[in-house]
Amino acid sequence: MTAAVESTGGFMLSKEIEILMAERGRLLRVAGAAAQFVAVMNAKKLPEDVATEADILAESVNALAEDTLKDALTAISPAR
Repeated sequence: MTAAVESTGGFMLSKEIEILMAERGRLLRVAGAAAQFVAVMNAKKLPEDVATEADILAESVNALAEDTLKDALTAISPAR
């Protein structure tokens, strides 16, 4: 019975890791798109009612670790 429980636990852990990696991929695409948007946006041309959100977005992108930002930009780059 112990082997069956360990096997089931290993399977569940494997599935959870799979789910987390898929979620990481989706979040990297969001972060990459946000980084590109921040890079090209002109804050002075944005409506005042979204200025706070744009500022939060810019600060959040700028707070990313360099490796994470590279991964995020790679995630939105066309395949070569």
